[in-house]
Amino acid sequence: MISIPIKYEKQILINIKIMEVNENKLHDLLGKVVTEMGAAANGPLITIGDKLGLFTTLTDHGHLTSYELAEKTNTAERYVREWLSAQAASGYIEYDAVSKKFFMTPEQSMVFGNRKSPVFMTGAFYAISSVYHDEPKIEKAFKTGEGVSWGDHNSCLFCGTEKFFSPSYEGNLISNWIPALDGVVQKLEKGAKVADIGCGHAASTIIMAKAFPNSTFIGFDFHAASVEQAKVRAKAAGVANVSFEVALAKDFPGKDYDFITFFDCLHDMGDPVGACSHAKAALKPDGTCMIVEPFAKDSLEENLTPVGRAFYAFSTMLCTPCSLNQEVGLALGAQAGEEKLKNVITKGGFSKFKRASETPFNLILEARP
Repeated sequence: MISIPIKYEKQILINIKIMEVNENKLHDLLGKVVTEMGAAANGPLITIGDKLGLFTTLTDHGHLTSYELAEKTNTAERYVREWLSAQAASGYIEYDAVSKKFFMTPEQSMVFGNRKSPVFMTGAFYAISSVYHDEPKIEKAFKTGEGVSWGDHNSCLFCGTEKFFSPSYEGNLISNWIPALDGVVQKLEKGAKVADIGCGHAASTIIMAKAFPNSTFIGFDFHAASVEQAKVRAKAAGVANVSFEVALAKDFPGKDYDFITFFDCLHDMGDPVGACSHAKAALKPDGTCMIVEPFAKDSLEENLTPVGRAFYAFSTMLCTPCSLNQEVGLALGAQAGEEKLKNVITKGGFSKFKRASETPFNLILEARP
């Protein structure tokens, strides 16, 4: 708890002209704000630790002094010492006062030190860095009501989005989400035609292409730079059953698809109803559409949670401006919830809808013609 000297408490009461202040509530709020200050200030340190391999080296080698970690990562010890102290104060790593060495618990390693972990979280901090860069654009949008295109954001957003979503896709897509859909695994194993809409850097497309080599995958995205990066990623991954094109969700080419996917992008679209309508028309009569969206309940009060808080913040800075920049500008937001999404999907012409699966961060929805 943060303590305020009595003389300053009185001065505060005089200055803000409030009849009564609950001191305990004030102290609790100040404590929360100080915690938030520390979290915000640590964001760049997390991306630095990820880029320089500080977290992964601690994970791989166990108890290390600042000198040992600096030597193993070819970095400057004095900076490493301060970085380690900040991470230990945050509870992101541990410090042994007897040996004066730092280490990470298995849980901390899963979140910060293991890039294959389904709960690896450093990608979020790359995306967060982009919203600070773009704050003037969003301030202007607040005043004008206009949108901000996805492509007009700082480039940290694009790599951050890939880094944040990829671990969850790696951990869940093949083992959980697709098997939860009726008959889709069998089609993909036999050989299906698949469109991945809003593919971004192609994390989802490549994961599916690797798992189902008999199927053909086409990734579509309206952001040309992301499509070029997707091609690079696919080549590096050695997958040959994929291709990528620049296209809008409402007019991507092709028909008779067996499977169409939207990964964390439908709510970003200006006209998600139109996108669903086009997807339905492009599917075979027995085809399936999978829509992965941020987890949310159907009311604001139910979403006033740590997960909801993060998604509302990203939605304010990224998702809502992106939708408002497009035609229709429905602006569903990242916390739309299942009922609003169902309404959009069924208005798009799908007659069958269900929640196929979920995680603390995702809703996995199945739609069929």
